[in-house]
Amino acid sequence: MQEFVNKIAKLQEFLAGAPKRIAVVTHTNPDGDAIGSSLAWAEVLRGLGHSVSCLVPNRYPSFLGWMQGIENVIVAKEKPEVAAAEVAAAELVFIMDLNKIDRLDTLTEAIEANTTAPRILIDHHLSPPTDYALMFSHPELCSTAFLTYKLIEQMKGTEAITTSIAENLYAGIMTDTGNFAFSTLTPDLMRAVAVLLEHGLNIPKVNTAVYNSYSADRVRLLGYSLCHKMELLEGGRAAYLSLSEREMRRHNFQLGDSEGFVNYPLTIVGVKISAMFIETRKFIRVSLRSRGEGVDVNVFARKYFGGGGHKNAAGGKSFVSLRETIENYKKAVAEFLPTCNLEE
Repeated sequence: MQEFVNKIAKLQEFLAGAPKRIAVVTHTNPDGDAIGSSLAWAEVLRGLGHSVSCLVPNRYPSFLGWMQGIENVIVAKEKPEVAAAEVAAAELVFIMDLNKIDRLDTLTEAIEANTTAPRILIDHHLSPPTDYALMFSHPELCSTAFLTYKLIEQMKGTEAITTSIAENLYAGIMTDTGNFAFSTLTPDLMRAVAVLLEHGLNIPKVNTAVYNSYSADRVRLLGYSLCHKMELLEGGRAAYLSLSEREMRRHNFQLGDSEGFVNYPLTIVGVKISAMFIETRKFIRVSLRSRGEGVDVNVFARKYFGGGGHKNAAGGKSFVSLRETIENYKKAVAEFLPTCNLEE
């Protein structure tokens, strides 16, 4: 705790003095935690008098479009010159919900080119590099949104939490815990949610906005995926789904439409690990989920797909065909599962 307090003091030093131009940057294919923590933190910084820009490499999913402040988020893929100019002018850069800036597509070059702005990390992923002026790296926490809450609590007090901050933080916490289904739940987290409720959070509103605002095409794609593309293997202990570019076009696929698909096989009795393979023009995107303590998909992702993440939620990439990727997954599961404690 003392180390955290010391880092807060260092953060306040970076923010002291004249108002600064600040860039808040989060990862490619931004999810609820990425957007929620970024928007909440940006609002706090603006409350301190700073000029803040939120930037993402590419478009966020439509089911996050309700979040207050999202209309001002700069999408680098759509406005590359504006994004580059904002990063170049920044006097301070916050990296949210990822720890390696080489995963920011076109924003990576812009951030690396700005050699004068200190970079501050706020993240909950494993194995961060050490090239930051200040690091709030807490893999033990469920989400970057919860970490952001703790920063606000320590630095400004919970009285600084507005209704919009409460809703944005809750959206990040909710989505990164699988709607409070993963093993990273703690009494401290639940106390934080209680505080958010005290500051205007409407849980049914946020839940409906995120989980009950899909298009008919997305619902049909889910049905198709579960009916035609879900496969079980290793005696029903593992599962996977896959979607080709052609299948996604047929269902009018929009960014974020496959969000959460990978979790559905875990509702089947006996399934310990689930994978989702999404074909893109350059590679196969791999999403991995597990339940319980026995199967660590962070280790699995690092070993077989050059990725990483958390014990129960991770991801990676494959640079061979979709068919080859699936075959590699089958072999990897056959090798990996016997090393796990499947009773946990």
